Amino acid sequence: FNRINLIYGTISDYCTEQSCPVMSGGPKYEYRWQDEHKYRKPTALSAPQYMNLLMDWIEVQINNEDIFPTNVGTPFPKNFLPVVKKILSRLFRVFVHVYIHHFDRITQMGSEAHVNTCYKHFYYFVKEFNLIDTKELEPL
Repeated sequence: FNRINLIYGTISDYCTEQSCPVMSGGPKYEYRWQDEHKYRKPTALSAPQYMNLLMDWIEVQINNEDIFPTNVGTPFPKNFLPVVKKILSRLFRVFVHVYIHHFDRITQMGSEAHVNTCYKHFYYFVKEFNLIDTKELEPL
């Protein structure tokens, strides 16, 4: 989460309402936001809006002791795996957006090796433990 958030932070000045009015991974993939509060139905948002909601939502999830217990002996909840899968599939969308729409900026900064390494670690981890459906990984 922290590394992906940092990667997005490096290009966030270039990911604006004007440059990225839709959260997407190219013309074939549009990502809509849905949550339990304000956006009960999948809603089209700009990439910056989506990213802000995503990072805030993930932070709430990972800081929730009921989902990610920190005390020794406290069991993980029954919904742990579905929550983790949702977090990881949404984080994958950040990689998709960055690679498809902002890789030129990553290259200009000379950060492509770092971003590629982060992505490879992420990809191998989710594949090894079957945490993201293969169909969701198609954009990259």
